[in-house]
Amino acid sequence: MNLRLHNATVRHPAARAGAPAALQGLDLAVAQGEQMAVIGPSGAGKTTLLHLLACAQRPAEGSVHFDGSDPWALSRRALQRLRGRLFLAPQVPPLPPRQRVVTAVLAGRLPHESLWASVRSLVHPTGTALAEHALAHFDVADKLFDRVDRLSGGERQRVGLARALATQASLFLVDEPLSALDPARAQQALASLTQAARERGATLVATLHHVDMALHHFPRVIGLRGGTLAFDLPAAQVTPDHLHQLYAQHLDELADTTPPAPDGPMAAAPVPMQCR
Repeated sequence: MNLRLHNATVRHPAARAGAPAALQGLDLAVAQGEQMAVIGPSGAGKTTLLHLLACAQRPAEGSVHFDGSDPWALSRRALQRLRGRLFLAPQVPPLPPRQRVVTAVLAGRLPHESLWASVRSLVHPTGTALAEHALAHFDVADKLFDRVDRLSGGERQRVGLARALATQASLFLVDEPLSALDPARAQQALASLTQAARERGATLVATLHHVDMALHHFPRVIGLRGGTLAFDLPAAQVTPDHLHQLYAQHLDELADTTPPAPDGPMAAAPVPMQCR
């Protein structure tokens, strides 16, 4: 999927009057099958960019186009079809605590299934082999029939990434996928995700706090700061000077780029669901 942003400005509906826009006048083009990492300090607008590309937030100014079409000029049904081609993986996966992992992974197919098939799959999951194969990419195939609330934070995060592989999406939007993974699991997760995107020719845009991982796994890296584009470069051309300017006043974030050790099983807690 080809993406093009022209002078895109996004303001959060809940932002106070006079607050700066979360994204300001952003111009960006991403080609079909391209893989791009988005880095920058906290509050730079990274997650907002993903929500814009997921058609979850409408630009206040400027435009966003998918394969040449403005999603906000489409009919409601056409917009739903477009959203079915997009997959947004939030940093905290929206996995119901009492749900089985197999059902959580196969939920990635819901935009392409009938209502009857969706309801039937809740009772008797179909496509178990597909779910197991997706989980195997992230080394959690043994959790196939476990309940989500029995998983550690890192396992939940990997199940959320496995859901992407079960979809028919042509655009993967992944938000901070390594926050609960140890270094070895983080390397494995990004390698599996980028390989899967290449194999299906899908476009991949990922926000990353871990700059070293972004430079190692992605051929293109953009830096956001204060909602504006600081740089857009091949990874090999990103220098320490670029990074120090990007993270000025936030150098602690640049220094702390090692993923934490995985935690134990997470307590069941409600999480916001992303409607598609």
